[in-house]
Amino acid sequence: MTAASSFSAQAVRPVVRLKPKANARALRHGFPWVYANELVTDRRTKALAPGTLAVLEDDKRQPMGVVGVNPHSKIIARMLDTRPEARIDQAWFEGRLVRALALRAQLFDAPFYRLIHAEADGLPGVVIDRFGDLCVIQPNAAWAETCLDPLTAALQSTLDAKVVLKNASGRTRGLEGLNDRSGVLSGPAPTAPIPVPMNGATYMADVTGGQKTGLFFDQRPNHAFAARLARGARVLDVFSHVGGFSLAALAGGAASALAVDGSEPALELARAGAAAAGVSDRFETRQGDAFEVLAALRAEGAAFDVVICDPPAFAPSRAALDAGLRAYERIARLAAPLVAENGILGLCSCSHAADLAAFRGASARGIGRAGRRAVLIHTGFAGPDHPQVPQLAESGYLKALFFRV
Repeated sequence: MTAASSFSAQAVRPVVRLKPKANARALRHGFPWVYANELVTDRRTKALAPGTLAVLEDDKRQPMGVVGVNPHSKIIARMLDTRPEARIDQAWFEGRLVRALALRAQLFDAPFYRLIHAEADGLPGVVIDRFGDLCVIQPNAAWAETCLDPLTAALQSTLDAKVVLKNASGRTRGLEGLNDRSGVLSGPAPTAPIPVPMNGATYMADVTGGQKTGLFFDQRPNHAFAARLARGARVLDVFSHVGGFSLAALAGGAASALAVDGSEPALELARAGAAAAGVSDRFETRQGDAFEVLAALRAEGAAFDVVICDPPAFAPSRAALDAGLRAYERIARLAAPLVAENGILGLCSCSHAADLAAFRGASARGIGRAGRRAVLIHTGFAGPDHPQVPQLAESGYLKALFFRV
């Protein structure tokens, strides 16, 4: 079903129905997902095209709202609007964008932030990062894929977006049965990285070829916290990407910073960011496997006043949780010996499956097994442009633990 046909058929939308044991109350109170085992999946429902807009009814056939349906996903339906008669068109998207924009305008002086954070901003499965007059959309749910045209038009009308890109990377789209083809939805694609001012630093975002949308806005408050601790310090930034913690620390007055990452293109962008901010003389990079580099630095007798490790998601699913927690423990065990006495160790996790308690436990075990003792001085989370749905634990994915060692 195309976007155009789904809109023309809104008056005669198909109906899907909850099973009697499904938690209709949770949906009415804001939980945004219907799992496959909660929905009546008869032949008609199974035949719906991924991304179909339908009316959801409870087991007593009372309408509950409009959902985007994907019969091939474990999350078989996502609540879009609690009004069964709602039209999911450009005007509807504009309403969501205006509301999200009002919050970001209160939070930030410059137009660089996460504009739409999926369910919390009323667009389940959709992420939009803003880089001035350019926006990058990650449509991670089938319904959003079918609605890209009106969403793009809404970005143009609401934000005057000159360029809108689609980023199709990430495991979530695979779980929805979607392809990994990124592209340009409107305007000319940029031919150079975009400089992004944040926390006094300048980051270079590769919005067409970098990781995810090109920059991780979620760590902004944790970068700022670490920078306050790093005045005059020697800083080690492991899994640095484009220099997240190290460039913020240098902008805050760190004496030096070493950025470590497995990606040479990411480190090249980090060096460009350091040059743009005029801190290249205090900035070094080292390309390689993080575990191996940490071991090598210890063998070299290196020591740092602040060490930050911000790895990718080691536990992206429940099946990967045990292995992921072992990896987080190993990172802590390798990083702790590099921290000078009374220095700071920052450990981060962006794993949905590893909750705060499990991650904190793994980190503490790793520090202890390194023969160090530490106190936890601060726990950080994603910034306010990444709001959370209180009923959806997965929306609170980012954790940052800062220890004094």
